[in-house]
Amino acid sequence: MSRPWSIIALVWFMLATAMAGAAAIAVPAAAAEAIVNFPSLDGATDLIGHLTRPEGDAPRPAVVLMHGCSGLNDKKGRIFGLYRAWARALAVQGYVTLIVDSATPRGLGQTCSRGPDARRMWRDRPKDAYGALGYLQGQPFVKADRIALMGWSQGGGVTLLSINDKSIGRPAALAENFKIRDFAVAVSFYPGVCADIYQSRPFTNVEPNSWTTKVPLLVLIGEADVWTPFKPCDAFITAAKARGNPVELKSYPGAVHAFDAPNLPRTELPQYQMHDGSIPVIGTDPDARKDAFPRVLDYLKQHLE
Repeated sequence: MSRPWSIIALVWFMLATAMAGAAAIAVPAAAAEAIVNFPSLDGATDLIGHLTRPEGDAPRPAVVLMHGCSGLNDKKGRIFGLYRAWARALAVQGYVTLIVDSATPRGLGQTCSRGPDARRMWRDRPKDAYGALGYLQGQPFVKADRIALMGWSQGGGVTLLSINDKSIGRPAALAENFKIRDFAVAVSFYPGVCADIYQSRPFTNVEPNSWTTKVPLLVLIGEADVWTPFKPCDAFITAAKARGNPVELKSYPGAVHAFDAPNLPRTELPQYQMHDGSIPVIGTDPDARKDAFPRVLDYLKQHLE
């Protein structure tokens, strides 16, 4: 990235590292939290959103957060530490945040296993993203033209499916359905379906080698990630950038899936064995995490503020 990170973002990172293990979303005392409901554009699902907003009525930029295939909550019903950490990061920077629960309202648990539930999530969750955008654009405390989309793993792939010019989730007549416009910027962590074969026909309405977006996009991925592999994603983003798309990729040598999670031991997941026989591994990478937080916060600041 050409711009230096902000000092505020670096200071925040040191604070967040110490706070990320809290049992609930740790946000500044001046921020208000609420559980809200709003419709997905799938026409059938009443989504659950965890909304955090800074104190005061002045409109602020906002960020929609999309969880991975494990769902939003752990076995104790708490939001996973990964999303809690990012919610705090964004709240400290003064953003309104909306974490979208796509699994619970559909009666689903994990959708990491291949099957109809996973296919349903890939098909419907881009419509969740635009349902969230519409909800936020209707709030007086949100700057309707300054809303970002962030996703992790499955949610990262949903981000790619959502922001392309022939999105499977965006309303056909965006200007008629929303007061302002599309997402202003997007960030995708180790996205699933990050390859031309999955971002084009027959899976989407995009012709091969023509995925296009007007939404600036930052992708972050570990080069040792076998669950959402680095090489095809690198090739996909590199080709999209060569076609003039406002996209960039930051990779981390040695980092595996969920490298930005707080205090997550490296763990093999044989239940999700890949077609080539490789076993997915998840785990925190301290160096990658230390780079990713201020990098993302600075990227959002460039496009939202």
